[in-house]
Amino acid sequence: ADRAGAGEQAMNGRAVLDVSGLPPIAFKSRAPLWWGAWGIILIESTIFGLVIAAYFYIRLSTDVWPPPGTSYPGLLLPSIGLVLLILSCWPAHAATEAAIRNDVGGVKRNLLLNLALAVAALVLRLIEWRSLNFNWTASGYGSIVWMILGLHTFDYLGGLLETAVMVAIVFSGRLGDKQRGGVDVDSLTWYFIVAIWVPLYVVLYWMPYVIGAGRT
Repeated sequence: ADRAGAGEQAMNGRAVLDVSGLPPIAFKSRAPLWWGAWGIILIESTIFGLVIAAYFYIRLSTDVWPPPGTSYPGLLLPSIGLVLLILSCWPAHAATEAAIRNDVGGVKRNLLLNLALAVAALVLRLIEWRSLNFNWTASGYGSIVWMILGLHTFDYLGGLLETAVMVAIVFSGRLGDKQRGGVDVDSLTWYFIVAIWVPLYVVLYWMPYVIGAGRT
């Protein structure tokens, strides 16, 4: 019957493509969802590029940086947090590789480790954030610092929630083809969250010491 249908289509002048041998799921650049995630990454990269440009624009219009009465940011906790975030990329990668192999145990272990490292880094960020002696209304410096922290932390929490949902799905025993593809996309978005934090970390925590002026 299938051959008869194919023959009829050929007679009608329509091309016939046999896709019965293709796998039911695709990963990385062969998956449409993967390209959709890249689209979001490009949009958000533009946003973070704009806020970094705004940081330096405000600096050029300010004589004293940071403003008088504003404490310099601490370096220890943010630096430890950055290391934890970078380390979290390894279990994210391992989770994707395990999902490709359909290794349920590997997906569980690595997603949990990814989530644990990310939560630890977030706790350190919140502690350091609370130690700042200024808020977004204090000055232009305060506004841009809080904006950068807020925008990235919003993305950060979104990534954590996405990973937490994947953990819940995997531990519920529902690691099907679609869920395996979801693990791959979850890792890709997490790489972006970590990668974009590197220049933001430099701007927020090192630039006040490098380009600060007017303080005695």
